[in-house]
Amino acid sequence: MKIVVLERDSVGGDVSIDCFHELGELSIYHNTAEEEIKDRIKDADIIIANKAQLNEATMKNADSVKLVCEFATGYDNVDLEYCKKRGIRVVNVVDYSTAAVAQHTFALCFYILEKLNHYDNYVKSGQYMAQSRFSNFDIPFTELDGKVWGIVGMGNIGRRVAKIAEAFGCKVIFYSASGSSTCTDYERVDFQGLLERSDFLSLHCPLSDKTRNLIDLDALKQMKKSAILINVARGPVVNDEALYTALTQNMIAGAGLDVTGTEPMKESNPLSRIMDSNKLIITPHLAWASIEARKRVVEETYKNIQAFYEGKERNIVMDCR
Repeated sequence: MKIVVLERDSVGGDVSIDCFHELGELSIYHNTAEEEIKDRIKDADIIIANKAQLNEATMKNADSVKLVCEFATGYDNVDLEYCKKRGIRVVNVVDYSTAAVAQHTFALCFYILEKLNHYDNYVKSGQYMAQSRFSNFDIPFTELDGKVWGIVGMGNIGRRVAKIAEAFGCKVIFYSASGSSTCTDYERVDFQGLLERSDFLSLHCPLSDKTRNLIDLDALKQMKKSAILINVARGPVVNDEALYTALTQNMIAGAGLDVTGTEPMKESNPLSRIMDSNKLIITPHLAWASIEARKRVVEETYKNIQAFYEGKERNIVMDCR
């Protein structure tokens, strides 16, 4: 089998993918632009991708493709209906980054909540050394204990975040954008209730027609002025322009983002103009990318291909064989 890795850099150069050599003839590309996809996969039996668009336009001349492997959980880069017509199996990697994303959720939260940028700069600027008293807390901050933590998307990551929030003393509520959640461990509320009650609102939902622009200006206006928004889901779940308005007009207290509407972020994105790190922190889509998580995604992809060879079902998103 000919295996083509389109985005080797998506798991980092410090994580080996040598194990794939055991499974077939391997072609590796560090990154692949959309116009390069067709040529690079034309002889492939198996494609390993992350963000590369795999659809009729890019795959129509790739007659040998039998399996598409995602170096990720999300598969919105793959046209599943087209793969269904072609009889191509699509597999992903589930739950490999749950711990990492949950951890980063709270890293973003605490950075904004406790004004860590301000206090770090206060010390390093020499102001702390120059004062006579032992402490400084000129920008007030609050505790998580006793607050309401709202969640959109009660999957593996959402549940892990809920447990951590509970450990900090939060009351957890959640909204099911799909309407199909079976979670009964926490209070389920409607969207308006989620917005109005949440002191912290974290997003862990997939991108769909129901979640695109879910957090728009109208939603932000319904949130508490003291609320902090955390998005570690998909960028387009939040309307960047609306969030800019909400932050600059003090509709909410702050936001921590690991994702934005386009990736990489464009200069035209108004959020790039907010320099106040007490109000906004943006990280470059790295919440999932702990060393452990990146090793797991490679190992699980290896097992997905091995299972395919053995005729076993594993992590199947679309199977038409």
